[in-house]
Amino acid sequence: MAANVENNAVQETDKRIKLDKKDIRRSYWLWQFFSHANYNYERMQGGAFAMCMAPIIKKLYPDREEKIAGLQRHLTFFNTNPNVGAVIHGAVISMEEERANGAEISDEAINAVKTGMMGPMAGIGDALDQGVIIPLVVALGISFGSTGNLFGPLLVLIGLPIILMLIAYNCWMKGYSLGSSAITAMLAGGRMKQLIGAAGILGCTVMGGLVATSVSFKTAIAFNIGEQAFDLQSQLFDAIMPGLLPLGVTLGVYALLRKEKFTSIQIMLGLVVIGFVGGMVGIF
Repeated sequence: MAANVENNAVQETDKRIKLDKKDIRRSYWLWQFFSHANYNYERMQGGAFAMCMAPIIKKLYPDREEKIAGLQRHLTFFNTNPNVGAVIHGAVISMEEERANGAEISDEAINAVKTGMMGPMAGIGDALDQGVIIPLVVALGISFGSTGNLFGPLLVLIGLPIILMLIAYNCWMKGYSLGSSAITAMLAGGRMKQLIGAAGILGCTVMGGLVATSVSFKTAIAFNIGEQAFDLQSQLFDAIMPGLLPLGVTLGVYALLRKEKFTSIQIMLGLVVIGFVGGMVGIF
């Protein structure tokens, strides 16, 4: 009797449909290269999500109707950070694998994980990517490139994509290995808010450093007071605070963006016009 039970357990294990790393990596690379290929206002990244799930669905569900239903399940609205948000994809792949092997996981449960977590993961990912990693790497690249070092542009063109892909890959694999519990664990105990807050502080620090080193704005106004020459830039603005004018320009642009009366393109064009005219008349 015990032998029969053991044999049945072995047979059930053999019947399990198991994804291997090749399947998961293929899905990852599809997302990596096509996450924004079909970006649209109706479903945002929904088409790309279905595309990266296609090899997973194909292997897990041999029946044609199940394949169709699986792809339709992932054509819903989806939008998140493509790197940190990859933990969602890994968790969903794990859920699909369990569902294909008999677990009672409904369409609603899978979509609940996607829709419920895409916002928090976007908040974390965008804060880290756009507020910390990209500014830091670009700042380093500029500092090297300004001295004629070829490492600077290579760091931005090659190093930055590699860093972001490694983040996405590790999140993807971690999501798969831990399943939907991975996301729950990441959000437990208010750690998400702490992470976003810390990333925001670090991002502001990085942007402050970029203002001081990368924004160049000086005035060429100089005049005589009696017989004494007076240079407005070096003897006034630099005496008050070095980098005062770049800081003023940055804060002015930020204020205009917050008022939402001008678009970023309009502000950039305005700066170009002001800089051109000011340079022509000798103010800047």
